[in-house]
Amino acid sequence: MTATATQPNNILVAGQWVAADATDSYSSINPATGEKLDELFPVSRWSDIDKALDAARDASRIMRTLPPQPIAEFLNRYADAIEAHTDDISAIATLETGLPVKPRIADVELPRTVSQIRQSAAACLDGSWRLPVVDSKNNISSVLEPIGPVLVFGPNNFPLAFNGISGGDFASAIAAGNPVIAKGHRSHSTTTRMLAELAHESIGPDMPAATVQLLYGMKGDDGLRMVADARLGAVGFTGSRRAGTALKQSADAVGKPIYLEMSSINPVVFLPGALGERFDDILSETATSGLMAAGQFCTKAGLLITVAGDTTDRFVAGLVERYKSSPCATLLGEGVMNGLTDSVGILKSAGVEVLAGGSRASREGFAFDNTILRTTGDKFLADPHTLQTEAFGNCTLVVDARDEDQVCQIVSKLEGNLTGSVYSATDGSEEASYQKIEPLLRERVGRLLNDKMPTGVAVSPAMNHGGPFPATGHPHFTAVGVPASLRRFTRLACYDNVRPGRLPQILRS
Repeated sequence: MTATATQPNNILVAGQWVAADATDSYSSINPATGEKLDELFPVSRWSDIDKALDAARDASRIMRTLPPQPIAEFLNRYADAIEAHTDDISAIATLETGLPVKPRIADVELPRTVSQIRQSAAACLDGSWRLPVVDSKNNISSVLEPIGPVLVFGPNNFPLAFNGISGGDFASAIAAGNPVIAKGHRSHSTTTRMLAELAHESIGPDMPAATVQLLYGMKGDDGLRMVADARLGAVGFTGSRRAGTALKQSADAVGKPIYLEMSSINPVVFLPGALGERFDDILSETATSGLMAAGQFCTKAGLLITVAGDTTDRFVAGLVERYKSSPCATLLGEGVMNGLTDSVGILKSAGVEVLAGGSRASREGFAFDNTILRTTGDKFLADPHTLQTEAFGNCTLVVDARDEDQVCQIVSKLEGNLTGSVYSATDGSEEASYQKIEPLLRERVGRLLNDKMPTGVAVSPAMNHGGPFPATGHPHFTAVGVPASLRRFTRLACYDNVRPGRLPQILRS
């Protein structure tokens, strides 16, 4: 259904679109203009959440007994449906996020979303990722099995590829044999509704009606209560460090597995030889990483670590010129703009130099001037916690180290990050320097890169989109990369002296 200005959209619970028991409602906002959009979405009371949890628990008991074929067929039908509605979905996603239809939504994110879902369907059919082990001598077997209902929180910056109802966490949880309760993000609620309608229509006759459920909003206390509920098997979350940490505390208190992707500044180290060899190329790559989609990527190169010198000064001056001459793109919403304003304020209070930008843009909608900040290695080491404040958006901090030894000191003070990169000379002249820096950086990041910006995450079986806290809640798991991403939503089940005919099918052979 399409809501009127006075009637909020229905929620999807137990296979039915029903009116919410709501405390309040909200509208998404067009970030390019700051204007509210027409549709209203409900903020559910606990009674809605309670019904969804009951339905998910019942659905989980059915899905646990299903062969992989109907689950994979559902995922493939859903992928086909998204693809068939590319134009409509892309138009709405652009309206709600300010991200361009082309190339970002229609040419990049939507195909990636469809690919993730289809890869998950293929893994569901394959099953080898479940790691079946049979000890015939002792008649003991083990295998990874579905963990139970999964609650998925999607972020604001990827309305399709990380959406709670279509993204990687969703596809992985379903492919692992679990029903999903999706928590929509208010930045792109109409997009989420459209995706949920397609998912609901794609459920086959062999699948439980509550395979997929959708709640648009809930109070903060109810969200904390929900992640700790015994009916849930696990939680997947992509979003801010503040919200993720609060959810983690609630889940940890009851031993609930929760997989979080949160904060990352993605340090990039530039050794002098690299800048000397390929100055222009590195300058372009760095500016692109910082400004693409207004820097609203969790893998944006947010902290640049350089060695002070004339070449570095020219490099920073080139970045300032690129940032000043490039239009500031639309931010995803008022919350992002306010968060970026606050983060830049914290960094400025810590004594960084503002070389470009540093304040809200004077244009309609939500935007911030492209910002370059700079500080010294000594100042960074004096207050590393504050100077690692994540500025989510089009803001980059440059830290000038005195020498290679101070680069190592700076790297050793870094928190956990999704990525870390080192640019070095290609002739081998900086190999000794790299070997000093790499071990320090390696232990602080999930993905180590050489001579490459971290922006973007390939959907590859070898990908690790994870890292040490606070980048994620657990360094052993990845949010991207099939089949590894599926294993988050399983538990290890062991069968001891169980009769062969009673074993799961995957263990019988």
